[in-house]
Amino acid sequence: MNGKLYGVGVGPGDPELVTLKAARLIAGCDRLAFPSSGDRVAYTIACGAVPQAAQKPVLELELPMTRDAQALEYSRQQAAEQLAACLEQGEQVVFLTIGDVSIYSTYTYLQTLVRRMGYAVEMVPGVPSFCAVAARLGAPLVEGGTPLHLLPASYAGTEQALDWPGTKVLMKSGRSLEQVAQALHRRGLGDKTQAVEQCGLPGEQVYGCLEALEGQAHYLTTLVVTD
Repeated sequence: MNGKLYGVGVGPGDPELVTLKAARLIAGCDRLAFPSSGDRVAYTIACGAVPQAAQKPVLELELPMTRDAQALEYSRQQAAEQLAACLEQGEQVVFLTIGDVSIYSTYTYLQTLVRRMGYAVEMVPGVPSFCAVAARLGAPLVEGGTPLHLLPASYAGTEQALDWPGTKVLMKSGRSLEQVAQALHRRGLGDKTQAVEQCGLPGEQVYGCLEALEGQAHYLTTLVVTD
């Protein structure tokens, strides 16, 4: 019988924020999968929450962080085929992703491909990074009828979205911080911007305003902009 692929969100960084279901699946799976690029953050979180994780066989997938459409399509197809090979052997495979699996996650692309190949898949939610960031800042994201906008900081259209009413959350802002900061300052939003860098991880830093953050920032930096 074929195995099953689980996309499991392990939360933003603190191992104590890994859900009970995620921990159970990680402990009981045959193999853990995650991108080979980066610093294995999701795997480190899983190992901190589930002692058995460090003894599991792993599948590190080549999934480059690029906007080259052809390169992305090729790498995702190759990764899906590697996952399918494990599933064909009856393995229960857990693909680890930071935060929640449904929010800007590589897993969703792989799930589509693997499902088309005829294998069972399941998404397991995790604590989203922006919720942990709000808790770390000690302030609500929204109240009453205030809208909430989730924005990928490095993509076209994000600057225009800064004009929308409500709270704006800019995710993974580190690599585009200079451009984002300029756009925020042009709108007089520097003092209304707070940030957390590497929330829940050893390098965590909290910033009460944009000016305190400006400079080199980690990729996993979340900005919260209020009206």
